[in-house]
Amino acid sequence: MKFMRLALAVLLALSLAGCGLANKKEETFTVGMEAAYQPFNWQTSKKTDTSVPLEGGAGYADGYDVVMSQKIAKALGKKLVIKKISWDGLSSALNSGEIDAIIAGMTANKEREKGVDFTTPYYQSEMVMIVRKDSPQASYKSIQQFTGQKVMGQKNTNYDTVIDQIKGVKHQTPKATYPELVLALQNKDADAVPAELPVANGIVKANKNLAIVHFDKNKGFDIDTSVSIGLKEGTRGSDNFKQIQKALDSISQKERLKIMEDAVNRAPSTN
Repeated sequence: MKFMRLALAVLLALSLAGCGLANKKEETFTVGMEAAYQPFNWQTSKKTDTSVPLEGGAGYADGYDVVMSQKIAKALGKKLVIKKISWDGLSSALNSGEIDAIIAGMTANKEREKGVDFTTPYYQSEMVMIVRKDSPQASYKSIQQFTGQKVMGQKNTNYDTVIDQIKGVKHQTPKATYPELVLALQNKDADAVPAELPVANGIVKANKNLAIVHFDKNKGFDIDTSVSIGLKEGTRGSDNFKQIQKALDSISQKERLKIMEDAVNRAPSTN
């Protein structure tokens, strides 16, 4: 009888421990991002009011996405955890349960929506080009003026697919990260690289030899430049999805613009 009681006690303790671990996991909001895409997100060694420790002790993450993640986690009553994951690995990490959300400047296009459920956009931008400041391209007003020139984008992003809207363009092999694109542009391996305006603002602020090309009405790229939060496929009707959407909706447009402005101003010169 004593043995049976002891066995039951052990099983109860293990059960309670398991529940404790489950509850601990539920108390966290784990977000995946590249931490290499300023001003949306970047990696830093500095602990600040806006930075969050990266899981694994590899420094901190900061940027627009980080601040938005902090606000959403606070609204959910959960502790924010940030995981640095390569762009190509974000969707699989989400659907395997490694992360709870992708908040990484990701646009909800048709291809991605096959494997990810997206919230409404949390930022809307403009697609521009970054060029060398002393180049002829700096005065362009239409994407078609880049005909016959070397344009390079980031692999598996809209920055790469939009390039083919330019007739006769020399579409260069894409790079894995945006810092590599900036280096290619500065080394003259590319004449231009597409970017969303906040990204371009941050890059040009840090690199005075580069400039932004804005396009005249109906002369630019035909592309959706909004970015949304990615959540696990098949969860759109769940309480979790609705709670995250509600938390996002509570952040006003004015506040979102201010968060981005601040992120651009504090973004480092290099990643």
